[in-house]
Amino acid sequence: MSVVFYNGPRKIFYSLIITLTIIVGCKNNANSDSPAGTKDPLSTFELEKGFKIELIAAEPLISDPVDMEIDEYGRLYVVEMHGYPLDKGGSGKIKLVSDSNADGRMDKSTVFADGLTLPNSIMRWKKGVLVTDAPYVFYFEDTNNDGRAEIKDTMLTGFALSNPQHNLNSPVLGIDNWIYLGHEGAVTTQTYKEEFGDPGTEIYYPDHPASPRLEKNASGRSVRFRPDQHLLETTSSNTQFGHSFDTWGHHFLVSNANHIIQEVIEASYLKRNPQLLVSKATQSISDHKNAAEVFPITKNPEHQLLTDVGVITSACGITNYLGGAFPAPFDSVTFVAEPVSNLVHVDRIKDSGVTFTASRIQPNKEFLASTDSWFRPVNMYIGPDGALYVVDYYRQIIEHPEWMGEEVVKSGKLYNGSDKGRIYRITPTGAKTAAWIKGLRLGDAANDELIQQLANPNIWWRLNAQRLLVDKAGKKVVPGLIEMAKNTSSPLGRLHALWTLEGIGELTQQVIEQALKDPVAGIRENAVKLAELHFSTYPALKDALLSLKGDADAKVRYQLLCSLGSVNTNQASSIRNALLFRDINEEWVQIAALSASSSQSATLLKVVIDSFKQDVPAYASLVERLSTMIASSEKPEVIHQLIQRSVTPGTNLQAAAWQGPLLQGVAQGLKNQKTQSSYKAEQNLLIKTIFENPSRPVRAASLNMLKVIGLEMEPSVKKAKEKAVAIAGNRETEEDKRVEAINFIALSDPASETGELKKLISPEEQSSIQVAALRALSAIPDNTVSQYLLTRWRDLTPEIRNEAINTFMGDSIRIKILLDAIEGGKIPTSDIGWPRSVRLMAQKDLKLRERARKLLTKDESERIKVNKQYQHSLTLKGDIDNGKTVFFKNCSSCHQIRNDLGVNFGPDLGTIHNWSPEAILANILAPNLSISSGFDLWSVELKDGSSFQGIIFTETPAAITLKNAGREERTIKRADIKSLKALNMSSMPSGLEKQINQQQMADLIAYLKQNK
Repeated sequence: MSVVFYNGPRKIFYSLIITLTIIVGCKNNANSDSPAGTKDPLSTFELEKGFKIELIAAEPLISDPVDMEIDEYGRLYVVEMHGYPLDKGGSGKIKLVSDSNADGRMDKSTVFADGLTLPNSIMRWKKGVLVTDAPYVFYFEDTNNDGRAEIKDTMLTGFALSNPQHNLNSPVLGIDNWIYLGHEGAVTTQTYKEEFGDPGTEIYYPDHPASPRLEKNASGRSVRFRPDQHLLETTSSNTQFGHSFDTWGHHFLVSNANHIIQEVIEASYLKRNPQLLVSKATQSISDHKNAAEVFPITKNPEHQLLTDVGVITSACGITNYLGGAFPAPFDSVTFVAEPVSNLVHVDRIKDSGVTFTASRIQPNKEFLASTDSWFRPVNMYIGPDGALYVVDYYRQIIEHPEWMGEEVVKSGKLYNGSDKGRIYRITPTGAKTAAWIKGLRLGDAANDELIQQLANPNIWWRLNAQRLLVDKAGKKVVPGLIEMAKNTSSPLGRLHALWTLEGIGELTQQVIEQALKDPVAGIRENAVKLAELHFSTYPALKDALLSLKGDADAKVRYQLLCSLGSVNTNQASSIRNALLFRDINEEWVQIAALSASSSQSATLLKVVIDSFKQDVPAYASLVERLSTMIASSEKPEVIHQLIQRSVTPGTNLQAAAWQGPLLQGVAQGLKNQKTQSSYKAEQNLLIKTIFENPSRPVRAASLNMLKVIGLEMEPSVKKAKEKAVAIAGNRETEEDKRVEAINFIALSDPASETGELKKLISPEEQSSIQVAALRALSAIPDNTVSQYLLTRWRDLTPEIRNEAINTFMGDSIRIKILLDAIEGGKIPTSDIGWPRSVRLMAQKDLKLRERARKLLTKDESERIKVNKQYQHSLTLKGDIDNGKTVFFKNCSSCHQIRNDLGVNFGPDLGTIHNWSPEAILANILAPNLSISSGFDLWSVELKDGSSFQGIIFTETPAAITLKNAGREERTIKRADIKSLKALNMSSMPSGLEKQINQQQMADLIAYLKQNK
């Protein structure tokens, strides 16, 4: 399921899906073509106590609304996106809507602009509006006050016009005077490639060819720009449809199944140290999971196929409430639209160190929910009256046809409701009617009045006043702004005065230094940012920042650490170190500290080692990160010193505790260097360390180092291998040292040790010994291990079989042997496992790929047969306690229940109690039917020829981290990636019916259906 506002579960749909849908049972209501809310939409709502809801605009005045804007004269602009999901014919419009009789209900509309493709967002700017309509950001202006735009300029171009839910959107003016665009990477559809296959180009100002250009489609990052200065940058993160800022400028993002994400570190800080490999710049801050449970009240809901029911699956339009009119606790919340479940979700936002935590206000109830299945809230807006305006797209079907059954696409329902649409106004009970509807005059206000509005409790007035003052950019306003910056009664006024002065180029050192001493933490935090912008103009500000080293607020200290990263002085370095060690257990503090210039890494490493605390794990991770960065770029003589220091036995346990992480980091960093030949001289030292060093982590790191630099055969190595063979075969020796010995043997061609290694693959040996021996045999560059395993397969335990399959995956010759064995019945397909099946079915060799798909994929008739067989389980009474046992045995290796009772790899199953038993059964038996967003498998091919498959765990402009079902994580530099492709396969294996009988299936469903 998917839509322009979200990217719900990606699905693979064959004709099988249609058949299974019939088997499971039709989920569509026969009367769903008749919208329930047409006559009295307000009667369909349940709203939080203490609030009221009004309808201010509806069809036929507006239809298909997706965004709105109220300008400084009280004019209401509405964006109508009629083309969704498939029409690119230019049906999109911008309308001006007004109330001619002052009854609080809009009754007149004018087409301000039309001929747009898929317009989705709008923002007031200068004398007109900015509109996002991929691949463009347009500027429209009405020059003669007739209500229609005469000017249409293309501000930016180059954004991808791909599957609509991934297009650019939501221009938002930040307090820093930049305009931020919501954006993420293009995802080409499979079914509609011709219509939505545009991957984008460089992003640029077409009327200013000398201005900055961003890489193709901004590399899937969000974008910020300042049109008046022709500035253009990517941010460190991305968002789907919508994003929002809090009072102090913290940036909150949204994704279809993750309703609130915080951008924690800015792109500029990550860019200044290219050796820092960080794959995430954001943090999910919901304390009730990413795909949070929701509580719809919809009557006769219509969901396409196996839409995720009862959880966040279409989150969009995130809005920090800054209107100043809502009572506590709703004065510090974020609202998120959830159109699939016909509701608006709310979270209370609380400080949590460097980041925030988002928590439910009501445990089992939403802020706003409707019984009408056509109610589709997609966006929200804070008006001049402090009200929350909810934009209702009002469609029967919100999903994109890419993820539907063909019969639904052909049914003619895709555009049902396209002649409808509503905008609602939510206020506290007892609030007055919206006065702005009668018109506003902020646009004609004198400078003094605009300056006073900077202190208004409502963000609409503050931000519009700031925008108008910056547009005027006159020196006459400077004295008034400086006075507002000193206004002790209004922290908000001080904040906006500072950024307004910055926007007009009149911010002075004195004003910044004053703000650095402000009693309000949010202003001090912003003052640090402002000081950083003026380091070159006012160098003394670098010293002024140092006084904040002991600030009581975690966010101020964090921003100080980020800003001081570009100051290369002894004093700044000392302060950074103090800030780091004060909050060393905070991951983001470590990242901020490491983002400083790489020239400072060696100095920091010394400080960390000198103050190393063995009982604080953060110290070990910091040592490894620092040594990785140093080894990635430093000269050989520096790295030689690090290696020597790592392997020299320490005089105490604390010394040994940092040596292992130090050497592991060096080994990791050397992988990023073009050649490792300079370190061959370390070979004998590392070999000696492997056999003699008392520290297990140091021995393991030495092995890893030899793996990176390569092992050259010489007499000393031959003797070492003989010693390793003796240790490996001696059952009286400690297990870990035997494993290390086998791993050493595998560093070079172990063909001469074949006999000894085969002896170790025996039921009498510990599994760790057998696994190590298997891996060593696999290092022989022929088919020895494959042929040997086929003769021993029946004798291997499941754990060893699992590792044995991996040995076949190394090259096409071994894969062919494996497929031959599967076809011949020597190796059952159930031994392959789903992740490896994916690799086999997605490999480069076309012949082997097709053969693997035939052998490993169930055909349609067999899957339908299995589903029919298991329909009987739906009639059986399930036992919850037995179901828990079934879950632990078959599901807990990849899934959790409400962040507990299992492994956090696949989707959390704690909320599927909202699903029907039929839907749960169908998903278990055919997991590819409904691939939850974020849990589809990807294949990355690297420039060195290697590849890796897994789910994308985190990503930044510099790197991605993938995680596979074996819980292996790998962080990969984007610069090393040759290709990255979605495999359109679930990370969950099929064939579970082989492990679960009918009664066990009933028990499992009963366990998953309980709401506990």
